[in-house]
Amino acid sequence: MKLMIVDDSNIMRQAIEKYLANKKFTLVGTASDGEIAMVLFKKHLPDIVTLDITMPKMDGIACLEQMLKIKPNTKILIISALKDPVTGLSALKKGAKGFLPKPFTAVQLQAEIDEILGDAK
Repeated sequence: MKLMIVDDSNIMRQAIEKYLANKKFTLVGTASDGEIAMVLFKKHLPDIVTLDITMPKMDGIACLEQMLKIKPNTKILIISALKDPVTGLSALKKGAKGFLPKPFTAVQLQAEIDEILGDAK
């Protein structure tokens, strides 16, 4: 499965990559803003995307909508410091498969990914 990580924080991108290292994903790209994310998305068509909401140039909600227009079956996990339930619900209504508030642990991220992929124990 192809994975793409999108977050404006380099530390967060590295943490997500590290936390998912035990999963059988091929990391096809990381992006620090929505515009870069869309270029990489169109090039690699990942199966699963971790996506921050608050980013420069294009926010995560706009990215989510564009990604799903291009590849509707993409599994997108919104990961955001915005703990506002309305934001998470909005993302889910627009097609995100999950919402994980920051900060989170490796166990929480892995459980959310398993849930999205239907591998929940």
